[in-house]
Amino acid sequence: MNASAQPPLLTVALALYNEKESLRTAVADILSAPLPAGWRLELLIIDDGSTDGSAAIADELAAGDPRIRVVRHSPNQGLGPVYRTGFETARGDWLSFLPADGQYPAAELQRLLAANADGRADLVLGLLPQGRESLTGHLLSSLERVLFRVLFGRIPPFQGIFLVRTEKLRKLALHSRGRGWAIVLEMIIRADRSGWRWINEAVQCRPRQAGRSKVNNLRMVFLNCLQLLKLRWLLWRNPV
Repeated sequence: MNASAQPPLLTVALALYNEKESLRTAVADILSAPLPAGWRLELLIIDDGSTDGSAAIADELAAGDPRIRVVRHSPNQGLGPVYRTGFETARGDWLSFLPADGQYPAAELQRLLAANADGRADLVLGLLPQGRESLTGHLLSSLERVLFRVLFGRIPPFQGIFLVRTEKLRKLALHSRGRGWAIVLEMIIRADRSGWRWINEAVQCRPRQAGRSKVNNLRMVFLNCLQLLKLRWLLWRNPV
């Protein structure tokens, strides 16, 4: 078996929805990211029903590089199904997700891999540095921390991006089916309660390079709270 036919060690799932301005740059960033020697990469572009031409760009990039694979949702299904598709279809031994807006430099993957160089952890969870927040942002963050503690008790801290061992991931029964990121929180909670070894590592986030944010609005804050309440119910109905 030649090197190109060997299965990848790392799958990077790129969450894509209407990011034609930044997609090429994000893909080039991932393909050129420094990885440990011998780490073969799969780039899994998950197009969540883009309508701005992003899908055609993704297909063009995949046609020119065997490391790239495209999976398409139609119509748009939301972030939750994007994560689930990545969880179910990644071919690598390890899996991470990056957004196609380019806010997380692909070089941050090296931080996660280096933090787990001995391979003993099953889950590496990113943490963003503390920065200056607006009063509104500070109040919302405080409310979120209180709500998390009330609903779930102590859980592993997480912000940004993560790296997970796919073999163990697929042994978790994940019940979240909503449009949002609750499936990631469910994964972290169930992994922790199942005795996985997890570690934290600092990661960096940069300003969006193009386009507009799709998540920073009051409607999303309300929907996030509903996700947390529903996840609490799912964990009660389906305990570890």
